[in-house]
Amino acid sequence: MTRRYRVAIVGAGIGAQHVAGFAALPELFDIAVICDRDQKRAADLAAKVPGRPPEIHGDYDAALLARGDIDIVDICLPPFLHFDAIRQGLEAGKHVVCEKPLVGSLAEVDRIAQIAAASGRVLMPVFQVRFGNGLAQAKHLIDSGAAGKIYLATVETHWSRGADYYAIPWRGTRAYELGGAFLGHGIHAHDILTTLVGPVASVSAATAIRVNPIETEDCGGAVLTMRDGSIALLSVTLGSAEQITRIRIACENVTITSGGELYMSSKSPWHFTPCPPKDEAWLARALEGAPQGHEGFAGQFAAFHAALESGAPPPVTVGEARQALELITAIYRSARTGQRVDLPIGPGDAGYDSLL
Repeated sequence: MTRRYRVAIVGAGIGAQHVAGFAALPELFDIAVICDRDQKRAADLAAKVPGRPPEIHGDYDAALLARGDIDIVDICLPPFLHFDAIRQGLEAGKHVVCEKPLVGSLAEVDRIAQIAAASGRVLMPVFQVRFGNGLAQAKHLIDSGAAGKIYLATVETHWSRGADYYAIPWRGTRAYELGGAFLGHGIHAHDILTTLVGPVASVSAATAIRVNPIETEDCGGAVLTMRDGSIALLSVTLGSAEQITRIRIACENVTITSGGELYMSSKSPWHFTPCPPKDEAWLARALEGAPQGHEGFAGQFAAFHAALESGAPPPVTVGEARQALELITAIYRSARTGQRVDLPIGPGDAGYDSLL
């Protein structure tokens, strides 16, 4: 019989998106608790859960963590609260799911990885945009070798954020949001890049505050040399009238262009243009066997359930969250110093202890 895991969602803001993901898999998960200090917001979210409504809990505290009927705590809090919330959940014997960014520095990632290993529980960072059928086709082409050598990739995260977005007090602050557009907005598209192309070798970057009167960057660009020798160009802005998330990868045999939605750019349809003499018939054969399934949060949570049942690593690992934070650390360090930054970044390196 398939085990049904009971989940406490901590934070009813971003948590609303997680509710939809878990609710799409009622045979695998039971949303047992919505936890938020704003109990009206928690109750409003609980009312949207199909079937029996979950309980409302007013604080992420020892009483909640001591409950033996909770298997998973899902952290959907502001970034500056993540480290302690993850630690408390793991030390209470719960599996933990946590929104991005996982924590605020590479030092914290390495420490939380140690805590997770000692706990015997599973910690899964959230990168739901990685779970899309268009991205799965692109990954199939690259991993199978059909795409051939990768030449160049471009990633555009061109969104619009104004005063209404930053009316929430912790947003746009160094102390609480921990970073700006590269951390809070471009991180998913850049995770898609490394998912497809692989690790980054070096970074040269620039950032600026151009759109809003905030503490963290809302515009920036970076040139990446990837470990396979290809080049990637990243651009982010929160001042674009036309909002797009777009990834393009020029390869030896095919050019790959993302489609999907603004916030789920991994969804189908992606566009694949064969390079002559390759043709559409070749492309159809090359795409055969590409996996298709649940997308977004439901896709990640379904894969998480399978990993818990089999004992395999989760579909997104702490190491992969570290790779995302390492890229952002390098971007901020390069923008601050005006120099190229080589990866990896480890203890003793500038930026290891703090993103900013």
